[in-house]
Amino acid sequence: MIPVVKADGRAEREFIGQLRSRGAQADKAAVAAVTDILEQVRLRGDAAVKEYSIRFDGWAPECPEVDAATLQQAQQECDPQFLAALKRACENIRDFHQRQKQQSWLETKENGVILGQRVRGLERVGLYVPGGTAAYPSSVLMNAIPAKIAGVKELVMVTPPGKDGKPNQDILAAAAVAGVDRVFLMGGAQAVAALAYGTQSVPKVDKIVGPGNIYVATAKKLLYGTVDIDMIAGPSEILIVADETANPEYLAADLMSQAEHDRLASAILLTTSEVLAQKTLAALERQVQTLSRRDIIEESLREHGMVLICRNMDQAVAFANELAPEHLEVCVANPMEYVGRLDNAGSVFLGNYAPEPLGDYYAGPNHVLPTSGTARFFSPLSVDSFVKKSSFIYYTRPALEQAGEDVIRLAQAEGLTAHANSIAVRFQKP
Repeated sequence: MIPVVKADGRAEREFIGQLRSRGAQADKAAVAAVTDILEQVRLRGDAAVKEYSIRFDGWAPECPEVDAATLQQAQQECDPQFLAALKRACENIRDFHQRQKQQSWLETKENGVILGQRVRGLERVGLYVPGGTAAYPSSVLMNAIPAKIAGVKELVMVTPPGKDGKPNQDILAAAAVAGVDRVFLMGGAQAVAALAYGTQSVPKVDKIVGPGNIYVATAKKLLYGTVDIDMIAGPSEILIVADETANPEYLAADLMSQAEHDRLASAILLTTSEVLAQKTLAALERQVQTLSRRDIIEESLREHGMVLICRNMDQAVAFANELAPEHLEVCVANPMEYVGRLDNAGSVFLGNYAPEPLGDYYAGPNHVLPTSGTARFFSPLSVDSFVKKSSFIYYTRPALEQAGEDVIRLAQAEGLTAHANSIAVRFQKP
């Protein structure tokens, strides 16, 4: 089901190369189709959105906006136990992200100079949430909560209708719990375009976040610069580092929990124990028999998974840092020992009782994470993702006079005489 390889310095690097190419495959047909959709929505607004919605979804509402009463009704009518779980998850996510919030600051120096930074939330943010079979209420919480904590004034969500033409009630309930301000029933690249350009009914936003299919992802990529986006997400991935103390049943379950996302998803186990590796393989074969997405799991593990037998933990840590996975589980005797050594990962799960799905739904840290090795330089979605910062400067005349000669020299060294003159003119005698 999943290949087993002994680390030799070559096999693992070839595997990393294969994973990188998997995430970088461009769909030229999608780019061409999406480019046309974006242009039509930019030119014709709601009319184009409606036409594409009918073509792709088979249905488009006369009034795409979901009113506040419908949002509240969805919350009241959903399963009470689901709603309670949703609210507890919301509390955990809010508590974690509240600690990320930054304050504006100001410093006054002895010479009268005032320097500072103003931190404030974006004016308006768009949130794309998939509907139908790929409906994830957890994505609503993970995107909306940090946005509201950051101080975003208006959060606008778009989500496609189901095959019956109705919105997903769990998504609407999550939107109500998370404090989403407006909801529009539309999906696909046309909904992303509506958010980016604005239409007669959909307000133009400053940033677009949230997951979607290849057309949604392509639209976000093409619109970057017109608006900001969260990230270009590749196929999902998990890397587990385990020693001989780990439980193979847990390891197998965690590998498959990620593999079921997508046939392109990657699940990798690094271990120093060949015995543990073989027991994990047996557990995979046994557990997969009862899982609803068995075909997807088996293809994902076969094509993009690996069990890598490492000489020691140092080799495993080095490989983990090179791969820079989206999710990294550390199932070893003393996981805290490795916190300071694992530098490149979107989110780290420590110990046998912190499985990756805990982070997907409930613990508090964000589940919108960098993929395809970009954890080397990108960070998870956070409150910072929804703020903008401006610096400000105030100088008195004496303070500018004291600094003036240095500024003039630097400007002249760059050949920018008008810059130098801007300083000098203030101290010329009439």
